[in-house]
Amino acid sequence: MRDGVLVALETSGPVASVAVARDGAVLGRRFLSERGRHARGLLPALEAILADAGIDRREIGGVVVGAGPGSFTGVRVGAAAAKGLVHALGVPLYPVSSLAGAAMAEGAIPAGAWPGGGDGGGSPGVVAGDRVVAFDARGDRLFTGAYRLGHGPLETLSSPAFRRLPELLEDPALTGMPLCGDGALRHASALRASGRTVLEAPAGHPSADGLLQLVFPSPGPDPVPAPGAWAPDYLRATGAERGLRG
Repeated sequence: MRDGVLVALETSGPVASVAVARDGAVLGRRFLSERGRHARGLLPALEAILADAGIDRREIGGVVVGAGPGSFTGVRVGAAAAKGLVHALGVPLYPVSSLAGAAMAEGAIPAGAWPGGGDGGGSPGVVAGDRVVAFDARGDRLFTGAYRLGHGPLETLSSPAFRRLPELLEDPALTGMPLCGDGALRHASALRASGRTVLEAPAGHPSADGLLQLVFPSPGPDPVPAPGAWAPDYLRATGAERGLRG
């Protein structure tokens, strides 16, 4: 297990979050529900958590960040804040798939902590089983990944992908798996009509807690060798890039 203090920033979805952990135990968290305030609220929220936990900035040993996919603007906000922190503190940067972190959310967030009161019906601890995480990418488009949660490391069953709802419904490899995330909730009627199970929040929603659950267990992900050159994983071109391609 990684020792020391890590902070995590997750801004890929409608609800951003910040968390700090020492030796794998989460000491504090903040949720930012107003999407337009993510950029302004992220670092003040982190400062508040550190103050509440009695942690000095100099104790931070690394920064974990949601690497996407998700909202272009949101992912960029988190990436910029994380790179600024590692540059200022001289610590490693650990990018983690936002989809993988979201797969852990239901077990990582204590009951009642999620904004709006949704707690997935669970208590702290990883909920075992297979699931498809689906983030909303507007229209019938989704960012998806399938994962197996058990008592060991998270297992990826289907790599992160950008796809349309009909493709998801027709994928035989995902048949029978419950779906979660804001994309699954957006299309809950169609999914349930096809016989699929849709889980409520916070299951499948990106969270700083979920990211930390993936970084602390040994061996965990490696830090990026050049944080300044690191770029998030958007899975598709930005609007500006699509415009340049004609």
